[in-house]
Amino acid sequence: MKEVYIDTPLGIATITGNKDGITSVSVTKESTNTPSIDIPSHLQNAVSQLHEYFEGKRTDFNLVLNPEGTDFQKKVWNELLHIPFGKTATYLDMAKRLGDPKCIRAAASANGKNPLWIIIPCHRVIGSDGSLTGYAGGLWRKKWLLDHENPVKQQSLF
Repeated sequence: MKEVYIDTPLGIATITGNKDGITSVSVTKESTNTPSIDIPSHLQNAVSQLHEYFEGKRTDFNLVLNPEGTDFQKKVWNELLHIPFGKTATYLDMAKRLGDPKCIRAAASANGKNPLWIIIPCHRVIGSDGSLTGYAGGLWRKKWLLDHENPVKQQSLF
C-alpha cells in the first residue's frame, strides 16, 4: 500500500492505494506532509483526476476503487456515486434509495465513514431542510465543494 500527498485548495490530501485500486483519499485539518514528488504509477491517474476536478475540468472520476468497509457501507457508498455533479440529495433520499427509509441513521453513519473523499461524493448529501449537516472534513470544506460544483452564476442585467 502506497500513499502520496497532493496540494488542493482545501489542504493537503492523502491518496492511498495499490495495484488493486484506490483505498482512500482524505484531507486533514492540519497536515505536516508536503506534496509528493514521486508518484507511483498506480496512483498517477488518481492524482491527475483530482487535480482536474479542482481545476474545474472534471465532473466525474474514472478510477478503480477498492475501499474497505462493511457490505452496508459499500452499498451506501455505491449509492453516493449516483448523485450527479452539481446536485445534492438528502439523507432521507439516500435511505429511500437503499430501500428502507428507517435506515436513515445507519446510512448517515456510513456516509460519514466514506474513505474516498470527493471521489465518492459524500459532500453532496445534505439535511432534509437544506442545511449542511455534519462533514468529516469540516462544514467549510463541504460548502466549498458544493459551491465549486454548482457556482451561482451572476446574470447580466444588460
